[in-house]
Order: sequence, then C-alpha cells, then structure tokens
Amino acid sequence: MRLPSTCSCNEGEQVRARPCSTSHPHGIPVPISDLYARKDQKTLSHALTLSWRTNSSILGSQIHAQVIKSGFSPDTYSQNNLLTMCCKCKALDRASNLFDEMTDENLVSWTSMISGSVNNNEHEMGLGLYTEMMTLGFIPNEFALVSVLSACAIIDQIKLGFSLHCVAFKIGLDTNQFVGSALLWMHAKCGNIEDAELVFESIDEPDLACWNAIIEGTGRKNSALNVFYQVLDKDNSSWNTVISGLAKEEDVSEVVNLFSSMLLAGFRPDHVTFSIIIRLCGATDGLLLGLQFCCFTYHLGYFHYDLVVNSLINMFSRCSLMDSADLLFVSHPSRNIILCNEMIAGYNLNGYGIKALQLFCSLIESDIEADEFTYSNVLGACQGIQHQDTGKQIHARVIKLGFDSCCSVCSSMINAYASFGSVTSCFKIFQDIRTLDLVSWGAMISAFLKLGFSSEALSFLNCLRDSGEKPDDVILSCALNACANIALLDQSTCIHAHTIKRGFGTHLCVASAIIDAYAKCGDIASSKKVFENISRDCIDAILFNTMITAFAHHGLIIEAIEIFEQMKYANLYPTQATFVAVIAACSHLGLVDQGRFVFESISNVYGMSPSKDNFACLVDLFARNGLLEKAKDVIESMPFEPWPSIWISLLSGCRSYANKELGELAAERILKLVPDNDSAYALMANVYAGDEKWKDAERMRIKMEMNRIQKACGYNLRCFCCPIHIPTSSAGISLACNVIFGHAKRDHSLGCTLSCNWLKEVKQSKGGTSLSIYHNWESLQACSELSQQ
Repeated sequence: MRLPSTCSCNEGEQVRARPCSTSHPHGIPVPISDLYARKDQKTLSHALTLSWRTNSSILGSQIHAQVIKSGFSPDTYSQNNLLTMCCKCKALDRASNLFDEMTDENLVSWTSMISGSVNNNEHEMGLGLYTEMMTLGFIPNEFALVSVLSACAIIDQIKLGFSLHCVAFKIGLDTNQFVGSALLWMHAKCGNIEDAELVFESIDEPDLACWNAIIEGTGRKNSALNVFYQVLDKDNSSWNTVISGLAKEEDVSEVVNLFSSMLLAGFRPDHVTFSIIIRLCGATDGLLLGLQFCCFTYHLGYFHYDLVVNSLINMFSRCSLMDSADLLFVSHPSRNIILCNEMIAGYNLNGYGIKALQLFCSLIESDIEADEFTYSNVLGACQGIQHQDTGKQIHARVIKLGFDSCCSVCSSMINAYASFGSVTSCFKIFQDIRTLDLVSWGAMISAFLKLGFSSEALSFLNCLRDSGEKPDDVILSCALNACANIALLDQSTCIHAHTIKRGFGTHLCVASAIIDAYAKCGDIASSKKVFENISRDCIDAILFNTMITAFAHHGLIIEAIEIFEQMKYANLYPTQATFVAVIAACSHLGLVDQGRFVFESISNVYGMSPSKDNFACLVDLFARNGLLEKAKDVIESMPFEPWPSIWISLLSGCRSYANKELGELAAERILKLVPDNDSAYALMANVYAGDEKWKDAERMRIKMEMNRIQKACGYNLRCFCCPIHIPTSSAGISLACNVIFGHAKRDHSLGCTLSCNWLKEVKQSKGGTSLSIYHNWESLQACSELSQQ
C-alpha cells in the first residue's frame, strides 16, 4: 500500500513539517529573523512558549540560535522559557549549560531545571539541584516538591522523602492536591502504607491522581472506599473519580456496586461515568454487561457523545465485534483523532491490518491531524514482510513530522521492523531513542526474542539492570520465554524468584511464562506446582492452555486431558490454542476417537470455525495412527489451501506405515510448494527404504545431492561459554550489541551485517569501563543478581 503524497498532507502537518516561522500574538506569521530583529522580549517569550508546547525541538533550536547570533540578551522570564523549552524537548544538556550561564536565576529557574531533570529520568540530578536550591535559601513551590517527591518514589529515597514531607507540612503545602498526591504515591511506593493512608485522609478534595495512588499504591480498596463513603459533599466528579480508580484495577463487581450506590444516592450518571464503565467492560470481556450500559446511555441521551462513542468502539473491538464498531464509526456525525485512533487500534487487534492502513491513508488526506497514538497504532498494522514498504514510508513520515522522539512510536517501529526480520534496523531505532523507558527496552528485548536471539535478549536484560531500571512483568515474561527457548533452568529459577519478590508471581502473563519455562527446561513438576498455586478465581484460558501443552510435550497425555476437563468445569471458554493442545495430546497417546470428538466440538459445541492449526493437528492425529486416507481427505476438504507442513505430516505417516503411493503424492505436493525442501527428499527416501525399494531410495538421495540440497542437522540445547565484553557506559551499548550479533551468525536471513572485526573493535575501544562476562553465562549472572534484589 502506497501512502498519499506529502503534498496532500493537511495544513497542520505541513506547518509542523516546516517550522521555519512562528506567529505574532495576534495570529500573523512572523519569520524568526524578523522576530529577533525587533528584539521584543514579549514576542520572544511567546515564541519560546509555542516551541515547548508543540514539542518542536527544531523551532526551539532555531529560536535559540537566533538569540545567540543577534547578541540579544533575554531577560530572566525569557531565559526561563528557554530552559523549559530545552527540558520539554529532551535537550537536558543544553538546559544545564543555559542554567549555568544565568546570573539572575529565580525560583522558576530552579523549578524548571528540577522538573526537567526528573522528567528526563535524571532523578539524582534533580535531587541534587533541589538540595542546592534549598542551600541558597529558596523556598520550594508545589511544582518543585511534586518533582522531587516523584524522584524519591522512583529511586526509593525514603529518608529524603520524609524530609520533604516535613518541608511540605512546614510551608503549608501538604494539603495541596498535587503535593498530597505526590506524598501519597511516595509513601505507598516506599512501603509506608499507614503514612499513605494518613496523607490521603488529610487531603480536602482528593482528585483522580490521589484515588489512583491510594488504590494502586496501598492495595487497600476497602480503606479507600470507607473514606469515600464518609465524605459528605459528594458530586458527580467525585463519584467518577473513585469509579475510575476502581476500573483501573479491573474490579468489575466493585465498580457495578459503586454505580448502584451512586444511583441510590440520587446522583445521575453522566457521559464520563458511562465511558469509564464501558471501557472496563471491554477490557474484561464483559460484552453483555457493556451492552446493558450501552442501552442505559441511549435512554439518558448520552449515546452520541464523543466520549461514549469512543468507549463503545473500544469495547466492540476488544470483544471482536468489528462489524458493530464499523457501523457505529460510520454513523457517528463527527469524527476526531481519538475516534480514528480507536478504530485503527481495533482493526489491528482483530487482524484487519489492511483496513487500518486504509483508514490511516484517508485520515492523512482529511483535515484531521494525526498524533503519536495514530502512528503507534498504524505501525502495529505493518506486521510481516509483505508490509515492509508501507512500514518504511510511515517511518519516513514519522521522522519528517518529528514523532521519532516519542518513545511509544519508536517502540512500535521496533516491533514493526522485528516483523520484517531486520534486527539491525530495530537496534538502530533503539539506539536513537533519547530517553529510554521500560516500553522501549521491552520492545527491543521482544524483538530479539521474536527473531530467535534468546541469549541476546537475556544479555539486554543485563544492560537494562545496569541502566538502573527495574524490569516490569512484561519484560520478565520475555526473559522467561528466552530461558525456555534455550532450556536454561537455573536462569528460569532465578527470574521466578525475582518475580515473587517484585509481586509479579500471580500476574497471569508471568505465571504462564514460568510454567512454560519450567516445562521446556524439563522440570514439569515445578510447572504443575506453579499452576496449582494460582487461585482458581483469577485463572484464565491462556494459563490452562500452557499447562495442557506442557503435559502434552512431556508425554503426560492423561494429565493434559484432565486439565482440559477442569477448564470446562471452571466455565472458561476454550480458545483455538486450547484445541490445538488437546488434539495434539490425543495424537501422541493414540486417542483417535477422542481427538476427532474434540475437533468436531469446535464448531458443533462452541460455534467456532476450526483454524489452520486445528486442521494440522487433526491430520497429524490421523497420520500418526495409520489413518492415512482420512488424513488425505481432511487436507483436500479443508477450507484452506494446503501448506507444506501439513503435507509433511502426511508424509511422515506414510514413512511410519510404508505407504508408498500416498507418500509419493505428498512428496510431489511438498516439492511443488517448496522445491528445495530437504524433509520431502529424506522422508521419501525412508518410505522407499521401508518398502525395500532400495534403488528408489538411492535415486532420491542422488537427486538431493544433484540439487545441492543438504539435510538440516539435529542439535541439542546446551549452555556454552565464549567471552564478550559488555561496556557499562550507555555509549558502549552499540559495540556490545555488535558483539552480540557476532555470535548470531547462524541466521543471515535477518539482515544482520556481520563483521569479524567487532570483537577486536570492542577490545581496542578506550571509552568507558568494560566488564568481561561470558555469553549465556552472563545471563545466569544477571538472573542471579535479579533474584537477590
């Protein structure tokens, strides 16, 4: 798909792509050179404010350059705006230089630098500036306190946090909503639950941030609700605040109870209330409940409100009702960027990538200006090598419009290039991100994992830890999957211990990864123990699927089928992956009738259409158990075009049961689809050998040699050691990654440009301190240190 020409961009994007002028306060465009020729302090401040509000680093740099070139001496107010611009545009080094050159800095100057440091993840620098500011006799305002309290919460500086609480109390800012929320969050993050509750009770009118902090940080929803019910002056805003806080915890029953209490108290829910609850229904797959609230919105006249429509589209998308989402989108009289973003995200979620790209193309031709969420979502539609050209066009557009400084967009680009198979492009994007966050790290680790570089993914976990960040549940799940791929039991155990210490052990995505890792490392007993220790109230279908697959791979077929029966008793709806796991288990044990019954139940009982994987498992079931004609009939009657692996399943059965005729047919179909497939030649030679057709078997071997086709060798997973050097400085990550790729010579199809000089370059590099570790062994070292944190 080709994107529209840039000349057809909307006017707003043209201005952003060409920030060569600013505007007069009355709206008249003013060239930057003319602006400084007048040396107008007011206009300068206006231009600087415009640059940081639009997050335009290019415009800000032009203004700064003109200030220096013209010899213009801005006043303190303009210098503060210049500081804010640099901090907002992620140019903290430039901001530090400007701040050092100031001779008349005031409280605003100090606050700008402190906030800028914390917002750019330089938390210790922000705390140092705060200490220096206090030494000079400045009294902090609420903005400075919020920033330093946030820094204390992030880097666990509890003693300084207590001192800041005393300062806030002394100057009367402890009851301020913003400061109170920051104090509450700091105490909760540092484990001081009682102090957090005391702070919450002292705030006169807690806002959404306060409620979120008390619910998330303390984990005591009942305490928060008790405080709320004691508040006398409730209004719709306070009800919505608490409902939103509970909705973030995805506690449906508590939210519905609170909604009922709101009605009984005589309050009329507004469009914000319904928007929150409908989104919650979508997130928890509660379609029936969501439709009831949809009818409620229609009855109260909120159905056509933008906020409600956005939430309804989100719910329909999450519940796989894209036809309903389409109908609502088309019928809505007014469109905005949020509505379009919801539709693009919905198309991506349900596998309609082409529709997402078509909507994006129509969007950029309209007068609706795309934002960073638009580009993050549409890049999610560019998955697979077939969308590589479109993805590169969108990448170019992202750079042109300045969205390449946005972490969420960069993370989406990393995911897109990973689907194209280009690991070097992924790392180039990762390297260019100015401020790395957990999403960026997670995207890069996931890219390594997706492209088969499991050891490299674990090495990047080590780099993440050295950078001072703590991995979240998603990154830990990726690390566990990497351990599973290369059968590293010790590392899996270390990461499991770390997940328990961090409180992630009961997160379903982490628990599923732990079960899978133990099973693939050969420790099925630990997998079973983890599964049994998870509360049945919060278990889901994915966890059951993982356990069924684990038992099946270990040959414990009876146990796998028992888990499937437990799943039905738990009233959990099976997924396509469930049926794949169960039919595969039946195939290994030879339970043909039971496997066929499970396959037929997909459509007869659950009303689902069998997937390609389901058909592949059924063919394997028949072929393994000698029902070769039935396997052939399934292949020829299924609603999909046959693919090579399904014919290979049939050919494997022909080898086991010496069926030469069907074997020749299967081999012919395989070689027609993939002429250089080594399995077809090798299996067919074995078929002939099993039928004692030695000349035909020899003919297949000779034909294989003539076509220069070599049979892939089998291999065992083992831990090996070879020295590499991982620089501890951030500047050395590039060289480290090159060395990592040097050990990945096994896969040239990923587009890695391999160089035998990389290791030599690292050894000869003089910058930064380097630490000698071992490939794969350093993963164990990193995981061991994680488990001790």
